Amino acid sequence: MQDKEFFKKLFRAAVDAADPERTIKAHLPAKPKGRTIVIGAGKGSAQMARAFEKVWDGPLEGVVVTRYGFGAPCKHIEIIEASHPVPDAAGLVASRRLLETVSGLGPDDLVVALISGGGSALLPSPPEGMTLEDEIAVNKTLLASGAPISAMNAVRKHLSTIKGGRLAAAAHPARVYSLIVSDIPGDNPAFVASGPTVTDETTREDALRIVERYNLDLPIAAIAHLQSERANAPKPSDAVFAGHEYHVIASAAVSLEAAAKAARAEGIEAVILSDAIEGEAREVAHVHAAMAKQVLFKDQPFIKPVVILSGGETTVTVRGKGKGGRNSEFLLSLAIDIDGADGISAFAADTDGIDGSEDNAGAFADSTTIARLLANGHDASAYLNRNDAWTAFNAIGDLFVPGPTGTNVNDLRAILIR
Repeated sequence: MQDKEFFKKLFRAAVDAADPERTIKAHLPAKPKGRTIVIGAGKGSAQMARAFEKVWDGPLEGVVVTRYGFGAPCKHIEIIEASHPVPDAAGLVASRRLLETVSGLGPDDLVVALISGGGSALLPSPPEGMTLEDEIAVNKTLLASGAPISAMNAVRKHLSTIKGGRLAAAAHPARVYSLIVSDIPGDNPAFVASGPTVTDETTREDALRIVERYNLDLPIAAIAHLQSERANAPKPSDAVFAGHEYHVIASAAVSLEAAAKAARAEGIEAVILSDAIEGEAREVAHVHAAMAKQVLFKDQPFIKPVVILSGGETTVTVRGKGKGGRNSEFLLSLAIDIDGADGISAFAADTDGIDGSEDNAGAFADSTTIARLLANGHDASAYLNRNDAWTAFNAIGDLFVPGPTGTNVNDLRAILIR
């Protein structure tokens, strides 16, 4: 596919715009009289920790947790690796280490929290009455539900002793300064990693309504906890959060603008639909495909050549037992819709480098994808029906595998119409 290199350039521009060293350097806190403690969680937290060590002029110590294989060498900050997207015992140990690290601090101490997407799964910390197995079951149910990430994290933060601002509360009376790389549509910092250091006004009643709306089959212990007052997270007005600060230092909006600039440098006009698109991946694909064909055949609403960009985080309602993630599922659905529409090519990838549970960030597709699959004896619709987009794109060599990027600002979708 001749357009693969073009899409790779856009992806690299989007990732570079969220480079941890550049963004952290622009948002350094004032030095404290006391100790500087660094904590963090997320798929980009280790790279954020390494970047913070490089730009911080003074002593520091701390602990961050990231996904297996996403670690980075640090001199003073301990890196713990744990499981994502489903929690494991290593994540439970990491949660305890983070809570221990911020305990016993004084008002002259500074806690710097480095938070990025993925932290929800990496910080299992079930409340009394729940077990790690219960929290694992909750996460599996949420991941298969098709619920948007904001809804999933509203439930998670009320089934935890570390999320929903509780990690920041545990640091009291130290000042907490959070640097956040947002993978949440709308960039609400309280929803990134389920807000371990940033709380909001959501309640356990909100979580229960989400359980009912999406018909979530949660463990009995989880429902019992949500029905108790203990589930309510602290509110932003709580005195323990006085003097705390947070800064969203990287987001989908900034990265999409960088991708658009890179496209224009290649002589292709770029339009950004939205940085906060949510919804079922295969359904979002139908809308994108219809728009691409409208441009191809009628030069509406944009004149070709043009690349249509969008960000946000779609969801997948799991129907089968295939391999894949939301980006590859989006692309397979789109490929079916643009089959034979010569002049359209597309790309979708997660900016953290991993789409779902496999090693790819996403994939490439064009008007010949379905024909090439058929030529190799593969039925695209059958793959889509069993959520097996990874296998489909792997069969024709169209997976995109950049490896961990060190950041996480949602998905990048790009459709090129020539």
